[in-house]
Amino acid sequence: MDPRECAEAMERMRLGSAGKFVPEEKVFDRIRRGDHLFVGTGCGEPQHLVASLAEYVDSHPKAFYDTEVFHVWTLGVAPYAEERFRHNFRHNSFFIGDNTRDAVNQGLADYSPVFLSQVPDLFRRGFIPIDVALVQTSPPDRNGYMSLGVSVDITKAGVEKASVVIAQVNCRMPRVHGDTFVHMDDVDFVVPFDEPLLEYAPSVSDELTLQLGRYVARIIEDGDTIQVGYGSIPNAILANLSDKKSLGVHTELLSDGIVELIRKGVIDNSRKTIDRGKTVATFCMGTADTYEFIDDNPSIEFRPIDYTNNPLNIARNHNMTAINTALQIDLTGQSTAESIGRQFYSGIGGQADFMRGAVLAPGGKTILALPSTAGDGEVSRIVPFVGEGAGVTLTRGDIHYVVTEFGIAYLHGKNVRERAMELIAIAHPRFQQWLISEARRLNLVYPDQAFIPGEKGQYPEELETYRTTRDGVEVLFRPVRISDEPALKDFFYSLSDDSMYRRFISMRTDMPHERLQEFVVIDFTREMIILAVVHEGDREIIAGMGSYDIDEAHHTADVAFVVGDQYQDKGIGTELLAYLTQLAKRHGLLGFTAEVLVENKPMYHIFEKMFTLEQNIDSGVYYLQMPFGE
Repeated sequence: MDPRECAEAMERMRLGSAGKFVPEEKVFDRIRRGDHLFVGTGCGEPQHLVASLAEYVDSHPKAFYDTEVFHVWTLGVAPYAEERFRHNFRHNSFFIGDNTRDAVNQGLADYSPVFLSQVPDLFRRGFIPIDVALVQTSPPDRNGYMSLGVSVDITKAGVEKASVVIAQVNCRMPRVHGDTFVHMDDVDFVVPFDEPLLEYAPSVSDELTLQLGRYVARIIEDGDTIQVGYGSIPNAILANLSDKKSLGVHTELLSDGIVELIRKGVIDNSRKTIDRGKTVATFCMGTADTYEFIDDNPSIEFRPIDYTNNPLNIARNHNMTAINTALQIDLTGQSTAESIGRQFYSGIGGQADFMRGAVLAPGGKTILALPSTAGDGEVSRIVPFVGEGAGVTLTRGDIHYVVTEFGIAYLHGKNVRERAMELIAIAHPRFQQWLISEARRLNLVYPDQAFIPGEKGQYPEELETYRTTRDGVEVLFRPVRISDEPALKDFFYSLSDDSMYRRFISMRTDMPHERLQEFVVIDFTREMIILAVVHEGDREIIAGMGSYDIDEAHHTADVAFVVGDQYQDKGIGTELLAYLTQLAKRHGLLGFTAEVLVENKPMYHIFEKMFTLEQNIDSGVYYLQMPFGE
């Protein structure tokens, strides 16, 4: 707010409510022994009030005892969690931050696991009583309304239910539209104090988090309504969405990254199902520039957390996409975001609310993005089962996609064996052999599940490429993954007997696990299998498969390919062979060999069109040699 306008507003408040302006010592004198004290959230924390309260207790050590302090998350001062105040305060957090984590794990403070969407109801029902609320607001407008600004979340309910409300009125607090307002008549004491709001700037994204962001961006579609959490990974995700169109936002947290996308026109909320045209959030953690952007901006609305985080409201948004992070996920799809084994780390927060709401939304999807390792690469975040004592924040049914820097796993609707293989495929290569061994031991995968460790078996993502066939079919050509076995099984069994015979020159039509493994567990230094993938809605469909096996003695390779019956005569086979040729030449190979049934005229003509053929015929089979030449 402009300094002159702020001064005028404060003067009006003094004239109309002089009794609310009393010395801070008199304000804190209203706190009694055993009271329940609420403190505003995150960047909206009233720093001056909290620091002054600590000074008051220092000078009046017997003023009150056993005051329970409720807080969602603190970024600033938290003296109530310090050892020296253990007789005066007992901190009780709904979400654990850096400043209170040690106190909670040492038993000096408490943690209350709860969906954040449910906290306001606990206040209103008196299940958690609030005697005194310390909050921060903007100055009042001409009608006496002050905005809670960057922290509405559970703060609004805390103000409404507190017996005594103490407001630090700060001219630097933005006035945010929506359900953010508190009337000056509902505030008991006013402490005018201007200070910069706390700012939250996530760590700069490195190449790992940027790669995560690029993968997540593949999943987000134009017109989606998104929810994104906080930290370097969400920041990297948002940085990769600049080429999207008409995104909407219904989220818990509004961050710098979201504001940047609004400024670029990527987020315009034009296709939202509810609150169309509005970016909806419940609190903001960002920089001063972001706080200035949301000030008196009618396109931004903050609502209490029981609105934003209510899964039923979230589910009303068509194509709702919830994006969150985790500390650990196991091979069955359970994840924890709140504890590392028995050590409490953060909390349930709003993650479960949004993921479950998105699962229920028409066209909704959930994405869990996490680095593959922790502890400087020494610990795998993908584990056989979540650690003993860890809280399961998301169940096996909550997660659709899992993304690491090594790729995307799709879990929704898949059995445990398929999930395990999907997740092992995107684990850090250093831990894949261990995960395979543990999965075998725990009967999560086939007991004979093969695996090639090290670089030889590592998925070569750089070989992924999109091509458009002569008939306009867009196809993704990519190397086979160890997790492709179920999809390849469906592909092979979709082939007609004639197509199977032409491809394998065999009357055998079965494709059991033992045989399928030969196609998905490969040494990429000695052979190559490329899948031709088309997308049908959310589904990846294998339309064709091409392969070559290197003959090291002659530095050539035996090549073969097959296209699904319904995708034949669309140019996929030609493009697939052209790409295999490109890869073989890059590998320095001198040419291809192939065996083709004489009756398989379509395949023969593709070879004939692309190469100068040297051929022999024996027992109805062409034996082809195809030197690459110049």
